[in-house]
Amino acid sequence: MSERSTAAVSSADDPNDAEGTTRDERAPGTPAAAEAGTTAAGTDTKTADDTPADTTPPDETPTDETATDEAPAEDAPKAVPAPPELHSGHKLAGRYRLEECLTKLDGFSSWRAVDEKLRRAVGIHVLPAGHDRATPVLAAARSSALLGDPRFVQVLDAIAEDELSYVVHEWLPDAVELSTLLAGGQPLEAHEAYQLVQQVSQAMTAAHREGLAHLCLSPSAVLRTSSGQYRIRGLAVQAALRGISAERPQRTDTEAVGALLYASLTARWPYEEDAYGLQGLPKGSKGSSLPAPDQVRAGVHRGLSELAMRALVNDGATPTRLEPPCTTPEELSAAVAKLPRIRPPEPAYTAPEAFRAAPYRPAHPGAPAPTVATPTLPGRTGKALKWSVSALLIAALALGSWQLADTLMNRGSQSDDNAGDQQRSSVRHPPAPAGGKPVTISAVRDFDPLGNGEETPSSVPKAYDGNAATFWNSQWYTNSRFGNLKSGIGLILDLGKARQVGGVKVTLVGDTAVAAMAAPRATTAMPGDLSGFAQFDTGKGNDLTLKPKKPVITRYVLVWLTELPMGTDGQFRGKISEISVTS
Repeated sequence: MSERSTAAVSSADDPNDAEGTTRDERAPGTPAAAEAGTTAAGTDTKTADDTPADTTPPDETPTDETATDEAPAEDAPKAVPAPPELHSGHKLAGRYRLEECLTKLDGFSSWRAVDEKLRRAVGIHVLPAGHDRATPVLAAARSSALLGDPRFVQVLDAIAEDELSYVVHEWLPDAVELSTLLAGGQPLEAHEAYQLVQQVSQAMTAAHREGLAHLCLSPSAVLRTSSGQYRIRGLAVQAALRGISAERPQRTDTEAVGALLYASLTARWPYEEDAYGLQGLPKGSKGSSLPAPDQVRAGVHRGLSELAMRALVNDGATPTRLEPPCTTPEELSAAVAKLPRIRPPEPAYTAPEAFRAAPYRPAHPGAPAPTVATPTLPGRTGKALKWSVSALLIAALALGSWQLADTLMNRGSQSDDNAGDQQRSSVRHPPAPAGGKPVTISAVRDFDPLGNGEETPSSVPKAYDGNAATFWNSQWYTNSRFGNLKSGIGLILDLGKARQVGGVKVTLVGDTAVAAMAAPRATTAMPGDLSGFAQFDTGKGNDLTLKPKKPVITRYVLVWLTELPMGTDGQFRGKISEISVTS
């Protein structure tokens, strides 16, 4: 998803900073400016006594044409390529239709677009092919796509054409930026802030293990989905688009996570500048000790407040209680894991509506209301007697209702059994698939058309090696519905040629929802999306036999997982230990 806000750009070198610290080291989430060129175009060449040097031969008179031809190319300032002239409705690669321009900055533009092939919204960053950041951006996008971690907004495509280079990424229509959640001035509840720092620190730990840094981690780069999961967008790509680098990328990203936690606990940005819709610290507080979140706002969770200070080790922030600072995402993630679990708040109790007896209506107009003589007992004895009588009446009514329902159900089941016996002789069930001979599987490939195209291809052979102890496994997800990222994943079985399929037996690890699909008989090339298959059976369990109502003839069979089981580690994965096909 493209960023809607333009981050402030500051000078890379601060003349007031004695140590020459760059801005991205001092304030994570605030990108540093790209290095500015210092050449001076059109400066006259001077001799030692400051008189202009005459470089024209005596027998030649300079003209405008010769002067232009002889002007050195390096004297001209390096021009930033102009953004391409794009507009809503423009189509890239024959499938991506631009809808809305979100950002224009430093020669690139960001768009909300529609992938007409897969009929889904996507985000696109577009640069001129000659832009000096085009190559680093494409390289960063491809590296980010290889990570394949569902906690990051996924890069779907990175394309270089003759005139344009562009990066296509996921668009999450139901997600909300952290900056939007905090825009009203109210901080997050302690459990939400805990979930934020836990998920973001774990995600950045995984990224840095693969050599990837964010360097632009800010409240506008963190999204909260409708399921409560936090997703990070712009991994490596945003820094490449803005030309940002850091000498200590792990430290920079760790401080950025600390700033996110600080903002979540206080609804304040822990720097002097107002940013991302949040009010900064009071002017002139730079260089003084940064107040802890529980000193800025009452009721802040003490453990989370200390954790934010351990991550925010810049601009005067110091860890409290002599705890060591967290300088890498891995250290921060380990510190989060040591915190006592913060439970979500209990739902607010709503008292039931008081019972109101219906008013008495006499059978005949003018008839007096009946009087019931009820003995009254004083104090607690009278109240206890009333409750006891009420409980007995309720129990009697429940017992009578249960006996009546049981009698009616027994009569209904007997009549249903009789009717069923009469109909069994006339109803013909479809015959079981004939033959049942094993069909050779010539090849298998993993299938992820709604994600990166593939899941874990290295373990695919284990799904049909004849060894039930080995298995193909998918990537892990945050819930059984693939983290709400896609509707399913699977394996495509290539039978070598069109063959009759009477059944597909699938052995799985854990109860998994599975659909079996087949490509049309005339299909000669493996389909690239779900539209190339037709479903013929579904099931859920760990040992399934999926059969069509009548045998189908096909070369390609898709075993499609639609719901994943939870493993012992609390994560959700699909695991297929064996697949076999019978005729």
